[in-house]
Amino acid sequence: MGRRDEQGGLRLRSGREALLRPIIQGSSGLQACPCHLIPTFRLTIRGRATHDQGRFSSLSVEQQQRDIHRLRVSIRGAVQGVGFRPFVYRLATGMGLPGWVVNSSAGVTVEVEGAPSRLEEFRTRLVEECPPRAVVQGVEASVLDPVGMAGFEIRESTGGEKTALLLPDIATCPDCLRELFDPADRRFRYPFTNCTNCGPRFTILRGLPYDRPLTTMAGFRMCGACQGEYDNPLDRRFHAQPNACPACGPRLELWTPGRGVLAREEEALARAVAAIRDGAIVAVKGLGGFHLMADAGNDEALQRLRAAKEREEKPFALMVPDRASAAALCRLGDAEARLLVSPEAPIVLLEKLDDRGVSPSVAPGNPCLGVMLPYTPLHHLLLSDLGAPVVATSGNRADEPICTDEREALVRLRGLADLFLVHDRPIARHADDSVLRVVLGRELMIRRARGFAPMPIEVRGCGQPVLAVGAQLKNAIALSVGGQAFVSQHVGDLETPEALAAFEEVTEALQNIYDARPAIVACDAHPDYASTGYARRLGAKLAPVQHHVAHVFGCMAENQLSPPALGVAWDGTGYGLDGTVWGGEFFSVAADCVRRVATFRPFGLPGGDHAIREPRRTAAAVLFAVHGAEAFEQEDLAPIRDLSAVERRALCRMLERGVNTPATSSVGRLFDAVAALVGLRQRVRYEGQAAMELEFAIDGRDAGGHYPFEWSDTGPPGPALLDWRPMMTALVADVRGGVPVGAIAARFHRTLAEMIVCIAARQGVASVVLSGGCFQNRLLTELAVSRLREEGFRPYWHQRIPPNDGGIALGQIAAVASGIPGATVE
Repeated sequence: MGRRDEQGGLRLRSGREALLRPIIQGSSGLQACPCHLIPTFRLTIRGRATHDQGRFSSLSVEQQQRDIHRLRVSIRGAVQGVGFRPFVYRLATGMGLPGWVVNSSAGVTVEVEGAPSRLEEFRTRLVEECPPRAVVQGVEASVLDPVGMAGFEIRESTGGEKTALLLPDIATCPDCLRELFDPADRRFRYPFTNCTNCGPRFTILRGLPYDRPLTTMAGFRMCGACQGEYDNPLDRRFHAQPNACPACGPRLELWTPGRGVLAREEEALARAVAAIRDGAIVAVKGLGGFHLMADAGNDEALQRLRAAKEREEKPFALMVPDRASAAALCRLGDAEARLLVSPEAPIVLLEKLDDRGVSPSVAPGNPCLGVMLPYTPLHHLLLSDLGAPVVATSGNRADEPICTDEREALVRLRGLADLFLVHDRPIARHADDSVLRVVLGRELMIRRARGFAPMPIEVRGCGQPVLAVGAQLKNAIALSVGGQAFVSQHVGDLETPEALAAFEEVTEALQNIYDARPAIVACDAHPDYASTGYARRLGAKLAPVQHHVAHVFGCMAENQLSPPALGVAWDGTGYGLDGTVWGGEFFSVAADCVRRVATFRPFGLPGGDHAIREPRRTAAAVLFAVHGAEAFEQEDLAPIRDLSAVERRALCRMLERGVNTPATSSVGRLFDAVAALVGLRQRVRYEGQAAMELEFAIDGRDAGGHYPFEWSDTGPPGPALLDWRPMMTALVADVRGGVPVGAIAARFHRTLAEMIVCIAARQGVASVVLSGGCFQNRLLTELAVSRLREEGFRPYWHQRIPPNDGGIALGQIAAVASGIPGATVE
């Protein structure tokens, strides 16, 4: 077709140069989506086309315009389930270009024929005017000989290599919402209305490409009216795969716990609303599973729900009718408001303003509420009819995955729900509600699921497929395909048979969707994690990654950061390569090695897991590290006073002899110790409770300053030790001196930030990465980022992937892809 010129460009033999000019390949940065939490991409031009001046100049402009060519364009990214094919149809027919468009397993492919200038305009508009929910990752264009096309058509989908992005579920759009409440509309009060701009995607998809036969809507045959919309290129439901209406789509039923049908359709909805008002707990089948719903103002109903769910104090999520209702309850900044009304519709952690209408049992002792807006037509109808907030907590028992099937729910939620509001559209895969909070003016993911999973993160150097099975707690898995890491929805803690079954199902499903059987499986270095055991059984090459190294690499991957960097990984528990429990770690990540360069001075955890559940034990261990056995005589301190004489003697012996007392460097456990020392919490009812209450105790009236600490260089190859004992000595003095708890908590947080700056200055690396569950703490993250910036460092922290163990799988893939010695455990 051509030959290379002296500069390596392609010299053309015809007037096709304008069309071959851009062979565009995705990198990162272009945002074709209103919410920047969705992975975004930048278009970069690879290669160059030059003119064959002699050949081209011999053609007149008129001759060029008469010269018809065929343009083939392949679009990669989140381009299925967003109305991309209908958009292409309208664009091509509006420009008078014949051709076709088709979904493939890799994305969308288009062919059109026309004059070069028209084809160039078409190709440009294809990217610039694409649907708002589309994310264009890459575009590849080529010019072919014309074949004499007539008209434009949407062809049946094709197979091939599966690299298309699965789109998350999308909240009800304004157009569908207007129809939902319009008495003149045929979908008036229909709980399953949707269009190409909204509705279920990930949770109904069984395989690629995204077409109705490969969704759980395959069993619902469209009526004439719906089929007409589906076939009409001018209709917003043109090729909307979940399209349905009351005549042909899913339907509601209200069941008793014995599966007796109490009511159907509108009556089922009305009776469910009446039951919630009367104090009942109703299990509602939503997009990705069941919610347990109860009146948020009914303390008796919520206490009953807590007892049945064995959830004594952990906060419940609230669903409120609209943004105004959220603003009446909580402080709502611009960033929080934008998240609430976004198409992802996550739970947003908000500062509580008013308790009116909301029982204290929603979030006992917590100044924040987790608030979300209705995101399906069914939720909109329920909340509109109720006119008040409801608790909408996951439909499961403790440590179990969310229920997705109504028959399963009758068994697993027996004794939890009084009634079951169900429908007959199957759920292909579970998806909990995502949880975010705003930190430093931008989103920080706490739990990544509905609305976000399984959108990918680009991982540099990941040329071959890698499966990462994540951690034991807050598990999510990830699969790399074509340089992208597809991170699954939140799976949860792998502590029960039901949770393990869900984990295996998610792992198998993600591989099946992409027809991937990776030869490498990345896992946590902990030998006893259930996820690690599963990885061993797969028979592939195993690539263990130390837990905190994975935290660091996950944050680096999310921020597209290359070495060198200093990684700060702070959490509650992680298996250390020296056999101790790590959790206060600093890593140097260089191009040629990964080294643990600093850590917190270890201390004992008497009773292991018992110490995690009882911060008083951890506080006693910290005091023992400072004062020895005399620590147990300091009865003026709350944790010692809370221990009986027998318990004190037993703990003292355990610490002296090191019996059942694993050593830890965990910053998360230091948070627990301080919370116990200041009298906030001696026992916890859920993970992170003591640390959260210490953060909440800060009231802004602190006089400033931080506590002293020391560090010592143990010399290579050992890490430097951050000694927290001077801090604890001064902190205990403040407790005895009557310094307010809020001031002590603030100084403790500032001390931790100063420790980060200290090690960063010692390492002399500009980029500092903050990861691990401790950085869910807004104040700690803000203080660390602020101090690092003041000292001239560039801090990086999480946005789209959680800093907690939900981000481990991404880090495992990034560590393997890096190929850096020390990133994986040999």
